[in-house]
Amino acid sequence: MKFWKMNGAGNDFVVLNNFDGSIDPAYYGKIALTLCHRHLSVGADGLMVVERPTMGGDYRMAFYNSDGSMGEMCGNGARCICRYGYETGLAGEVQRVETTAGLVTGERLDTRRYRVRLNDPCNMRFDLPFTVGGKTYSVSYVELGDPGIPHAVVPITGLRDYDTAKLFALGRALRYHEAFPKGANVNFYEIEGNDRLYERTYERGVEDFTYACGTGTGSVVTVLTLKGAVSGKAVAVEMAGGRLDIDVVRDGEGITDLYLTGPTNIVCKGEITDEELRLV
Repeated sequence: MKFWKMNGAGNDFVVLNNFDGSIDPAYYGKIALTLCHRHLSVGADGLMVVERPTMGGDYRMAFYNSDGSMGEMCGNGARCICRYGYETGLAGEVQRVETTAGLVTGERLDTRRYRVRLNDPCNMRFDLPFTVGGKTYSVSYVELGDPGIPHAVVPITGLRDYDTAKLFALGRALRYHEAFPKGANVNFYEIEGNDRLYERTYERGVEDFTYACGTGTGSVVTVLTLKGAVSGKAVAVEMAGGRLDIDVVRDGEGITDLYLTGPTNIVCKGEITDEELRLV
């Protein structure tokens, strides 16, 4: 199997092309679990498989987390897949990508920077009290798309210097909290200036912190925009893997458009020869 390895602000992916249908989709989860293992194979946060479109898009993106579970969509993955689509001739500078969570549109800004319109925010709840380990946290909740990608949004004072082990334990507890039937990506943030944030995300399906989370970043800025804490225009969010920019179009108490902009990187291209990958 031919593959590309890509990352968007440190959120990394293995990309396969299955336009010819030679890979049985029933094996996507197993392929993801094998190839995404960082010590035994290529290593990545997730697997993206490009398929023929079925709903009028340029192509379809099937997304799987590193634990082999299927994900609804991935914002940084969508930006990377748009570059893949452009550079392989599947689409032009403006693209329509079919995902499990709905149609995502993407745009090439320059050689490495891509912008995508994320799925619409819905099922929003704000400032819910959650008690973990005897301490109460203010947690907001957002889903993107239908079926929705679930996100918990949690403010943390002193986030840059917060003890990683304690933050991991909190993220894991919230990710599996009974209030979230589908689980949740847990997005910790701190406002550091005018329209400037720092964020760390514990991702469902990776079960660890990732260097960046595009849909999580969009969810954080959605919550803060609706609460009046940020403007929603060119909000800069810094994470371990770099910076992402979010633009929100607000209509009263709702959001009509949510855009994610950031860098992409083609790390390598090659052929999968992993001898542990058995598809029969």
